[in-house]
Amino acid sequence: MKRIRLRHIVDKFRDIRIAVVGDLMLDVYIWGKASRISPEAPVPVVQVKKKSCCLGGAANVMRNIVTLGGEVKAYGVIGEDADGEELKKLFTEYAIDPATLSVDKSRRTTNKQRIIASAQQLLRVDFEDTEVIGGLIRQEIIAQLTELIDSGAVDAVIFEDYGKGVLDEEMLSRLIPHARARNIITALDPKPGHLLKVQGLTVMKPNRSEAFALAGVFPQENGLPVEADGQLHQVAAQLLHDWKPDYLLISLAAQGMALFRQDAEMVVIPTKAREVYDVSGAGDTVIAAFTLALSTGADPVEAAEIANHAAGIVVGKVGTVTVSKEELIESFNREV
Repeated sequence: MKRIRLRHIVDKFRDIRIAVVGDLMLDVYIWGKASRISPEAPVPVVQVKKKSCCLGGAANVMRNIVTLGGEVKAYGVIGEDADGEELKKLFTEYAIDPATLSVDKSRRTTNKQRIIASAQQLLRVDFEDTEVIGGLIRQEIIAQLTELIDSGAVDAVIFEDYGKGVLDEEMLSRLIPHARARNIITALDPKPGHLLKVQGLTVMKPNRSEAFALAGVFPQENGLPVEADGQLHQVAAQLLHDWKPDYLLISLAAQGMALFRQDAEMVVIPTKAREVYDVSGAGDTVIAAFTLALSTGADPVEAAEIANHAAGIVVGKVGTVTVSKEELIESFNREV
């Protein structure tokens, strides 16, 4: 992509408004040093140095949109607890209005704690409730998003599914055609264990293992280049047929990404990661960057290239992190 074109797309991020609805999480990192084994069990003893918190899950998609320059409308469910208050505090730090979040007194705010020693994740502990949210809360979210779509207050809607109970087929089946009729982009990051059989999305973004699981195909590691991977092509064709998205963007780890479209040839975008330290949240960055770029009028190949560079940046950092416009531009400049 020419740098003038990249700058034009990135500069337009500031005009884009995206609603994100899905499973909100508080990502907690406990940083320390492990230099001995516990006498109580064959496990390392971590001497804790610090603790940090950041937005995770659908909330991480939201903050990636903001750090890239876009505006976010936030929808999801938190509990009436300290973790929920911490999430709201972090939202305000990223200029995301937490007023549209729903509070469910019967649920815990999802909290995922990771113990890190010398940049190596040793353990993750999850505190969460995954039951389906109440019907009243779901109907309120649907009504609010319908109003946003009708008023033209958003350019895109991202559905971020981690299988924690916020999204269901009713919600997507009502909102996707409603948005499509008004030329508003819809994007889904799916969870194979929580199958939402819907059609008509603008973009669907699984990684390779998720794509195979969604298609019900057992993946085989064949070591083939993407262009020659017949099994991947078969899976993509099935997903395009069953789900009917305009674009299917499959993340392929070290092989980059593959963009599949209805009645068009596959496009492979090689990875831009120089070093990989942590893949946590990389998928969130991809869907945020791709949807932002597509919303500016970028074509899907340009949007995929931008998302690929963004992912290459975040996997080179430890923890659930974001990418800025400046980092994105610098990543492209290194190719010159």
